Amino acid sequence: MSDTTDTAAAEVPGVRREVLVVLPGLMLAILLAMLDNTIIGTAMPTIVGEFGGYGHMSWVVTAYILAATVTTPLYGKLGDLYGRKRLFMFAIGVFLIGSVASGAAQSMEQLIAFRGLQGLGAGGLMVGAMAIIGDLVPPRERGRYQGFMAAVMMLATIGGPLIGGFLTDQLNWRWAFYINIPLGLVALIVIGVTLKLPRHQIKVRIDYAGIALLSIAAAGLVLVTTWGGTQYDWDSPQILGLIAVSVAALVALILVEQRASEPVLPLRLFRDSNFVIINAVGFLQGFAMFGAMTFIPMYQQIVQGLSPTESGLWFIPMMLGSMVCSLAAGSFVTRTGRYKIFPIAGSVVMIAGIGLLTQLTTETSLIVTSLYLLVLGAGLGLLMQITMLVAQNSAPQRDIGVASSTSTFLRNIGGSFGVALFGSIFANRLVASMDGKVPDELAANFGGDGAGLDPKEVANLAEPMHTVVTSGVTEALTTVFWWSIPFAAAGFLLAWFIKEVPLRGSPGHTEKPAEGEPNADLKTPVRTG
Repeated sequence: MSDTTDTAAAEVPGVRREVLVVLPGLMLAILLAMLDNTIIGTAMPTIVGEFGGYGHMSWVVTAYILAATVTTPLYGKLGDLYGRKRLFMFAIGVFLIGSVASGAAQSMEQLIAFRGLQGLGAGGLMVGAMAIIGDLVPPRERGRYQGFMAAVMMLATIGGPLIGGFLTDQLNWRWAFYINIPLGLVALIVIGVTLKLPRHQIKVRIDYAGIALLSIAAAGLVLVTTWGGTQYDWDSPQILGLIAVSVAALVALILVEQRASEPVLPLRLFRDSNFVIINAVGFLQGFAMFGAMTFIPMYQQIVQGLSPTESGLWFIPMMLGSMVCSLAAGSFVTRTGRYKIFPIAGSVVMIAGIGLLTQLTTETSLIVTSLYLLVLGAGLGLLMQITMLVAQNSAPQRDIGVASSTSTFLRNIGGSFGVALFGSIFANRLVASMDGKVPDELAANFGGDGAGLDPKEVANLAEPMHTVVTSGVTEALTTVFWWSIPFAAAGFLLAWFIKEVPLRGSPGHTEKPAEGEPNADLKTPVRTG
């Protein structure tokens, strides 16, 4: 290809200098996106205890994931069309505004709304950073930088629960959001000064219809999994109506994208079997990852009696397992160009970790719990980087942004489905286990409109109420992990069908043209400062 980006990417020494200059800003953006996914977990029990609305706990996570998921394809496509720098900085700005508002929230409803605003910016953070790396570095050489990316991701996942717990204990849960401000401002400055990428002038129409239909379909499906069986029966008109709307939107989206000149979700990408399979694996991966990060802190604080800070500390083994395996996978891919083994092995290890977590009891020690989490983290580490790498390698270079955003979109949809579905399972199982065993005033804390279950209140309960509550929470948690095993097993089966296509930058790779791109010749790169 003649694109300036490809020319730059082909010169590995030059790329290395260019990437190292801008890398700190990209890493800060990834840190922001990953940190906000994890820092809120250890603070959630305290937030729920203050605001109430225990049954709406999952919406604090779901609103963020849903907003980020819906906007991710838009950021990816607009970046491909018009350049990424200004769009990337805009996303950081929106994220920071949402962080300030979330920290100032005065009710659960406000917090959910402001988390949605935060998610509108977050949709451009991870995909923007990944697509920029994809612009500058071919997949075969990208392993050189996977160590940096994995280290920052694991720093966020290790530091997130720990920082969230520390801030909740020593200051206030609101600082879990305010901490984003200095990091985001530094990222804006670094990106503004150092990032030099082509900006494209293209005579195309924005795919507004595709954007709207994609948003409707994603929102409808998440609402189905969130409300089904909790606020509404599965066969209620509300749930059946949402299912009908979501299916209709998906069908209409396929028809619209076939005719759009620059579709927000190009169907041509799905003609590549590797792209389809690896994204399906990423979708299923989201179930396990977000499920563990959301519900394990609840078990640690309510059943094992940890403070939020201690809960974060005992998450470190999971994150170390993920970091070590991710670094090892990246190094192996850079040296050999081989990658198929990692989705398979990662799925096996992840299933083993989930299976171990189904064995948690009220008597399980902290050491044993951490060993279980270590195994789960190792499985996730083998999967995390490889899914994005294979997705990007399966698309033409000019579609690198939309390939990155589609992969992120589907993984986030999986996470949103996981949190919503497992949140529903958790709440239903918890309420059922409490039925008739606790006084009405205590049972009210478990309802959707209850005051919330504060870990400190549980610690102060007299026997036998304390045992009843902790047993109920444990039973609800293990039920969630039993339900997650089939999804992880499906990912394992799919991984066997991945074809080991040579990575771009490898001796055996030949760049394939992007089929069905009538506007490819209209693109004129313009250097930006």
